[in-house]
Amino acid sequence: MLEEVERWLAERSWSAADRPLDVLLATKRESGTTVSVVLPALNEEPTVGEIVAVIRRELMTDAVPLVDELVVVDSGSTDRTAEVAAAAGARVVHRDELLPGLPAVPGKGEVLWRSLLATTGDVVAFVDADLREFSADFVSGIVGPLLTDPGVQFVKAMYDRPLGPEFGVPGAARAAGQGGRVTELVARPLLNLHWPQLAGFVQPLGGEYAARRSLLERLPFPVGYGVELGLLVDALHTVGLDALAQVDVGVRKHRHQDGQALGRMAAAIYRTAQLRLARGHLVRPALTQFERTAEGFVPRTYAVDTEERPPMAGIPEYAKRHAA
Repeated sequence: MLEEVERWLAERSWSAADRPLDVLLATKRESGTTVSVVLPALNEEPTVGEIVAVIRRELMTDAVPLVDELVVVDSGSTDRTAEVAAAAGARVVHRDELLPGLPAVPGKGEVLWRSLLATTGDVVAFVDADLREFSADFVSGIVGPLLTDPGVQFVKAMYDRPLGPEFGVPGAARAAGQGGRVTELVARPLLNLHWPQLAGFVQPLGGEYAARRSLLERLPFPVGYGVELGLLVDALHTVGLDALAQVDVGVRKHRHQDGQALGRMAAAIYRTAQLRLARGHLVRPALTQFERTAEGFVPRTYAVDTEERPPMAGIPEYAKRHAA
């Protein structure tokens, strides 16, 4: 590991407990910084309501006004995600309502990019909507450094990611945390080989992170699964390693993808990295996988996300809305 990364780990890796809520509230009150929380959601009816309820109950009260704005951006759910989120107290916005003149493409990154138009906070925190046994520490932990340290621009959550029993993993191994398979097999090798300054991030692909709006609006957003890696790499190049940080928030429990979905995710992440390494040359943006049928193995070919949205600061509608 680079000496620079060892130093960074000692100085920019914290626990959520390092910044108690009373400290965050005092600093927030003094600075006037506003905080928005965004939940990107697609068919998350079983979990989105509880996440919203916890944030509302623990971080959006008169006694604890840490979060100023809670927005669920629905990307076309066919279940009751929007209804459940609204009933729990979130403002729900459909992806297609944001920049209606620009046709949306499927993908998480597309939703996160458009969410900048739906929010006003100086700090924007993203939280996946499929988390179970959700803790408010996921939010307070990642926004804490941004409220207390003006040198910090971008904060990732770190946590254990236990696999569930559906994967046949023994209980002891689950407790040790064997989730994050794409992280270990794809993202971590890519970062260590090509961006070794980022080798200290425990969960580089985690969906819980927060950043200053002034940074997010300057970054391009890969539209799909590559968004987390793309934002992390581009944040490094934009503001430098010392402006990045990570916070331990405990354990993350969520719905796991099957192997083929992970393969598509891995391909998108590799493509995102490859684009940043050599923008003039792209590998073939397609992935063929195999499914067993009564006739044997049948190939299925999927397009790999090849589109990115430009920095939001250059979008006229955004510039007009956020003009000083």
